[in-house]
Amino acid sequence: MTGARLRCTCGAAVLAMLAGYGCMTRAPAPVSDRTRPPPAPAAKPATSPAPAAVAREPDSRPEFYTVKKGDTLYLIALDHGLDYKELAEWNNLDNPNVIRLGQQLRLHAPSSPVVTAPLKTAPKVEGRPVGSAPPPVASTPPAAVNEAVKSQPKAVKVPYSDQALAQLSAPIQPKPVAAAIVPSPVAKADTRPDEKPVATDEDDEKIDWGWPASGNVLSTFNESTNLKGIGIAGKLGQAVIASAPGKVLYSGDGIRGYGKLVIIKHNKVYISVYAHNQQLLVKEGQNVVKGQKIADMGSSDSDQVKLHFEIRRFGKPVDPLKLLPPDRPS
Repeated sequence: MTGARLRCTCGAAVLAMLAGYGCMTRAPAPVSDRTRPPPAPAAKPATSPAPAAVAREPDSRPEFYTVKKGDTLYLIALDHGLDYKELAEWNNLDNPNVIRLGQQLRLHAPSSPVVTAPLKTAPKVEGRPVGSAPPPVASTPPAAVNEAVKSQPKAVKVPYSDQALAQLSAPIQPKPVAAAIVPSPVAKADTRPDEKPVATDEDDEKIDWGWPASGNVLSTFNESTNLKGIGIAGKLGQAVIASAPGKVLYSGDGIRGYGKLVIIKHNKVYISVYAHNQQLLVKEGQNVVKGQKIADMGSSDSDQVKLHFEIRRFGKPVDPLKLLPPDRPS
């Protein structure tokens, strides 16, 4: 009995030791290593950068232009993106067809317009010999003197005091004038709801261009070879349409090499050019909308039927293919 009890006691002790050993063999809790920096968070996928804004050159047109051999006022106006009529007005030209070699032409509107007013003559002054007595001055009739005296306010006598003396010696102060009320821009906009906001240069860059004709592109823009636009093939009499809304600056055949030509001014930045037409359907000063027929395609001053199309920024030709939509009309 004693041996059995001893064996039970030893077995329990062994089990307790094994259980304790099992607890000791468990994996210890993780210990943070303070000497090492924490792992960096996973980097987020890089987003594609926003497209950079297209650099726009400012208006670099000079203040004046010197007329060279072969120049015409129409060509000078085209090369600087101007209206030849305004150019003639700024330079006091009665006949736009007459300019002189070496003449200086103003390319910008004068800051203050010159207004020619009729000359005013000075009042006539009667002279008299030196040493002579001055002419008699007509005296005022007594009645008029009496009336003037009666019209004046009556004097009021007040007893002498320091206060009365101070009031008499004080300078007369002018009456305050009510300040003119200048309406704020908001008030002005409220009083004239139909008034349009002033367009900015950034707005002038945003033009919804359209193709001026359907057809294959025969030639492309190239500054080095003096190709100032693109050539579009077509048939005789085919419609030539306005690429964007604007005002017709020129309609005629006065510029050599362009044939029958239409020039449209879209804003103060851009103009478009439509050359070699057979017939012109718009007049100078006429407003046109995008897609309006302005001419019939032809071969004037050209060796084949085609449309020569240009877009000019401040008078400088730019590549139309960079501004026109990629899909051409069929």
